Amino acid sequence: MLKQRTLKSLTRAVGVGLHSGQKVELTLRPAAPDTGIVFRRTDLPEPMDIPALATMVCDTRMASTISVGGDPGAPKVQTTEHLLSACVGLGLDNLYIDITADEVPILDGSAASFVFLLQSAGIELQNAPKRFIKVKKPVEVRQGEGSSAIWAKLEPYHGYKLGFEIEFHHPALDATGQRYVFDMGSGQYRRDIARARTFGFTKDVEMMRSRGLTLGGSMDNAIVVDDYRVLNAEGLRYDDEFVKHKILDAIGDMALAGKPLLAAYSSFRGGHALNNRLVRALLDDQSAWEIVTFEDEARAPAGFAELAPAW
Repeated sequence: MLKQRTLKSLTRAVGVGLHSGQKVELTLRPAAPDTGIVFRRTDLPEPMDIPALATMVCDTRMASTISVGGDPGAPKVQTTEHLLSACVGLGLDNLYIDITADEVPILDGSAASFVFLLQSAGIELQNAPKRFIKVKKPVEVRQGEGSSAIWAKLEPYHGYKLGFEIEFHHPALDATGQRYVFDMGSGQYRRDIARARTFGFTKDVEMMRSRGLTLGGSMDNAIVVDDYRVLNAEGLRYDDEFVKHKILDAIGDMALAGKPLLAAYSSFRGGHALNNRLVRALLDDQSAWEIVTFEDEARAPAGFAELAPAW
């Protein structure tokens, strides 16, 4: 039987929120089978749980933000996608994430620090079948027309792979890889995707800060690009780091389906808002998916039965 996974022990991290600039502490704890991934705001007078589900998403500007009941005025957790991406990369199903503020810390701007934290705590198999959402027919969402069109879709696939294409018409970004396809069954999430950092443009910084965004952003936790070039002294971690970060984000956004996907995801110029629309469109069409388990691990997609090695 292909089993569910949680942590062996708890682990902690302290950092600042990318948008809020607030100091925040995370405590990642094991959870029972079929719990899913649940954020818990422990800084509130009465701690509140927010399940990591698409229906809880209340804001998709710059990040995926979830709140109690999906209510924009309720307690929330911002910038969930990098941590959720790391959870998917390691095949974690059940986890409590205690958090002392309303935003997940940005750490180095990628998912690598979260992968390190989770692997340091250890991954434990649980005596319950791992449940997948198997996509049975294509589901697509689109926005705009002609040259301004953007889209994202899910198609049937025995495994989980993601393809993304960017188009920024910017000299620094155009000089890097524009399209990348990653198959989760390769077992190379940590090597090929996790280290890709978030990125931003100097021309947008003042506007964003006037709106209370990116207050914690710096070259320590983001790739910063002016009108012509990357400003970070060390340059890029991958030749195609920009498009790889979009895949990293998509993995985290699609995790809000609530269970691991068996599907091929692809997107052209998409982002958090389109990803959330796609997950909701999938779940709303009950003929498009089914829940499956694998009593015989040999029938599971390649790579899904292996545990990631300790860091």
